[in-house]
Amino acid sequence: MKLFVAGGTGFVGEHLLSELLAEGHSIRLLCHHRRPDVKESVEYWEGDVTNRDDLCEGVKGCDAVVNLVGIIREFPSRGITFERLHVQATANLVAAAEKNGIMRYLQMSALGTRPNAISAYHSTKFKAEEIVRGSALQWTIFRPSLIYGRHDAFVTMLARQIALFPIIPVIGDGLYRLQPIYVGDVARSFSRALKLPETSCKCYELCGGDRMTYKELLDAIAAALGKKPPIKLHLPLGLMQIIIPILQKVPQFPITQDQLQMLLEENISDDTSWKHQFDISPHEFKSSISEYLPA
Repeated sequence: MKLFVAGGTGFVGEHLLSELLAEGHSIRLLCHHRRPDVKESVEYWEGDVTNRDDLCEGVKGCDAVVNLVGIIREFPSRGITFERLHVQATANLVAAAEKNGIMRYLQMSALGTRPNAISAYHSTKFKAEEIVRGSALQWTIFRPSLIYGRHDAFVTMLARQIALFPIIPVIGDGLYRLQPIYVGDVARSFSRALKLPETSCKCYELCGGDRMTYKELLDAIAAALGKKPPIKLHLPLGLMQIIIPILQKVPQFPITQDQLQMLLEENISDDTSWKHQFDISPHEFKSSISEYLPA
């Protein structure tokens, strides 16, 4: 198949493209500027996901559209907002697919997405899902939990902190739970969906097999680095809920109020249907991070 992939130049896209190419697909990759690391079987299409005309032209001749576009933090002064890159981008891609008669469509969403979400991240992801569900396309929506793997942001960032400092700050009690999923499992789910017509018009929650608290996550990362569990410096939740909205305006500040809200809500799911549907046994967290974190 020839696939049009939007949002494929980042962490998840890197792994998904490798998976799709290994399966024999050809890729037309949306990008702002032609990349120097040109891959065979990848056609680079210069365009803007917020420009519907760019997309209508870009998807021509493709068999399916894959939307990985997403941001975790807004920078309004640079036009980087949840509304533009989650909602408007999805509306444009859906319209481009429909205009060109491309029926198969895969959408990256996020675990925790729901109509009454407090965080702007989740609420705009839900708006995007509603656009997809309201289309005439043969869509599949994926809601992964925290994605980890080589070149990830979150786990690698924590690993750097643990490698440098014996004390790690933890907001609140640190008992909020996560269920991280390996990026390769996410990539395989997208790839296998293209072969499974029965996954059309369905939404899947993707979670790994390891459910752990934030404190346990830190200890697992430390173990992968060959270090002792870090000392946890607990920061009062009430105080941080006052400080973060002020300091989040500084781009270098590591967390926003939106991200804090999502962390406290937890990132877990009891739905295991995706594993059976896509015949995937999730990678084990501790052994997987040991493969790419420097010991």
